[in-house]
Amino acid sequence: MGIIAKKLGKRIKELRENKSLSQQQLADILNMEASNLSKIERGIQIPKEESLLKLSNALNVNVVDLFDYEHFTDRVTLLTNINKILTVSDDTTLQKIYKILINL
Repeated sequence: MGIIAKKLGKRIKELRENKSLSQQQLADILNMEASNLSKIERGIQIPKEESLLKLSNALNVNVVDLFDYEHFTDRVTLLTNINKILTVSDDTTLQKIYKILINL
């Protein structure tokens, strides 16, 4: 499988762990074999639309949130993207971003 399947699987695992659910517990909720859930989380198998809906309901998120995995981007790409944003920002926006960053 490709990069999307791997990131989707990693995101599903992240959401499952945030809910303090084991693979077996989530698989039981989904009426799915734990081995199939494992394949999804490892990016070996892409869930069908029906399974995506069940996953989002079980994890109490919208389906689109399952695909919110931009934070898994590597450091170099993140820095490049941040630099692009900063480069086109006006002075007021830069000052606001700076204040946010120093208060983190």
